[in-house]
Amino acid sequence: MANTSTRTLRLLSLLQSHRHWSGGELAERLGVSARTLRRDVERLRELGYPVQARRGVDGGYQLAAGAALPPLVIDDDEAVALALGLQAAAQGAVEGMAESSVRVLAKVVQVMPTRLRRRVEALRAVTVRADWDAPAPAEVDPGVLTTVALTCRDSEQLRFSYTAADGRHTERHVEPHRLVRLSRRWYLVAYDLGRHDWRSFRVDRLTAPRGAGGRFAPRELPAADAATFVRRGLVELPRPYRVEVLVDAPAEVVRARIGRWATVEEVDADHCRMRMTADSLDWPTLALGVVDAEFHVLHPPELLERVRQWGVRFGRV
Repeated sequence: MANTSTRTLRLLSLLQSHRHWSGGELAERLGVSARTLRRDVERLRELGYPVQARRGVDGGYQLAAGAALPPLVIDDDEAVALALGLQAAAQGAVEGMAESSVRVLAKVVQVMPTRLRRRVEALRAVTVRADWDAPAPAEVDPGVLTTVALTCRDSEQLRFSYTAADGRHTERHVEPHRLVRLSRRWYLVAYDLGRHDWRSFRVDRLTAPRGAGGRFAPRELPAADAATFVRRGLVELPRPYRVEVLVDAPAEVVRARIGRWATVEEVDADHCRMRMTADSLDWPTLALGVVDAEFHVLHPPELLERVRQWGVRFGRV
């Protein structure tokens, strides 16, 4: 939802520049397919924006000349999702967008109704950003996020249903501490009152959150901060792929580029050994691309095939 609302606002901004856009150029600017662009244009029309389309070689999109534009109308969850998307960009998640996103975020939050501003401000106050990235995000309901954020901020006990990785469903009663945004996922760090220990929960696996009413004095977290607690738990999880690669580059160069995601050991002045674990081969493939050096896959053999598949795909561009 955050991506859709933010993209719609971006599309409107581009069309308001009083310039005729070809479909291909507009889709490229937004990072979407031509089909998605057509859906977004139709959404603007449903909201009352007079977007004109022209077919053919010189075809494209533009706003009707002299049209009086209505305000962008979005519902409560979309308003919160839009603010979250702008907040992520303001924190550097989108290259080159930080400064403008800060300005837009300030304007959006300022004109929000009090009930929405309270939800957004609570989420901003209790979120810890941990600076890892991953290939695919998990979708999270903005309403769930803001409900959890309010209980974190107000030190209110929280109840919710949780689905574990193996599919087991449990009911949890916790003292919520902080939300952590890590690897494009959201985690809740909380003290589990049923298990008498600290836990981290993936928010996309969390349903029906509701404040339990009881207030609590915050406990001392057994880690430097909430992000460190979540990272430690993820490192201890079993991973299906153990990757080992020889890289034709100095160890310090490789560490500077991907050292926070992998273990890098020096072989000699011009070569190093990179090791990492992953639950998908796409992430090691992306990391090797970031290294920007020749390399030799030692393990697993499936990684070599995945790299070749990426090479074929990129070669078609």
